[in-house]
Amino acid sequence: MVRVEAMIQEFLDALGIKAPVVVAGLSGGILRALSRHRYKVREMVASPICGALAAAYLTLPVVHYIRAGLPLPSPDDDTMTLAAAFLIGVSAMWISDIVFEVVVRRFKPEKEE
Repeated sequence: MVRVEAMIQEFLDALGIKAPVVVAGLSGGILRALSRHRYKVREMVASPICGALAAAYLTLPVVHYIRAGLPLPSPDDDTMTLAAAFLIGVSAMWISDIVFEVVVRRFKPEKEE
C-alpha cells in the first residue's frame, strides 16, 4: 500500500502537481456537485474531476498573481494555496459550463428558415 502511494506521488511530481492541491480541488468539485438542486450523473462525476484538474494547473498561477498584487501576512503560507485550490475546484465546473456554452453557440449551425 505504501508503494502505491509513493508511485502516485512520484507520478504527480513528474507532472508538476502538488497532491494537497489536487485533493483541495477535488473537494471543491465534490462540494459543487453536492450543492446542486438537480443532481445529474454527469455533474456528479465531472465536477470533482474538473475541480481537481483545474486546481492542479490553475492554483499556482492564481496564487502568484494574488501575492504579486496584495500584501499578505506570510508569503510562504500553504493555507492560502489550499484555499485557492478549493475555490478553484468549486468554480471550475461553472467555468467549464460557460466555456462549453460559448463554444456550442459559436459553432452551432444556424437554422435556415
